[in-house]
Amino acid sequence: MKGIDHIGIAVQSLEQALPFYVDILQFKHVHTEEVESERVRVAFIQTDNCKIELLEPMDESSPVYTFLQKRGEGVHHIALETEKIEADIDSLTEKAVRLINQQPKQGAGGARVAFLHPKSANGVLYELCERQSK
Repeated sequence: MKGIDHIGIAVQSLEQALPFYVDILQFKHVHTEEVESERVRVAFIQTDNCKIELLEPMDESSPVYTFLQKRGEGVHHIALETEKIEADIDSLTEKAVRLINQQPKQGAGGARVAFLHPKSANGVLYELCERQSK
């Protein structure tokens, strides 16, 4: 793994959250898209040294909706950049790390992603994130 790709932040409303990042912190809102498989709308925020993804649930079936009900708004996950997601999944499995996804799936921004279970990572939800190009 190469380092941090982005930090995912769960929010109730992109419309309400975006002004803080854009107007107050002066970060750039790159674009917004929907990820149907996770039932979320994602706003991509660019900073000088890290990306932020704001995650808004599209409905009650979204895992982000469940997260918000249990924990409220805040850091949802930390995404780790990888160039070989399958090899990293295999390596983590061999090291007895519990994974939520045994195979990569399509994530936001065209990335292939897989999540590590927080019980194997000191309570932190980590996402492996493989992008075709930056």
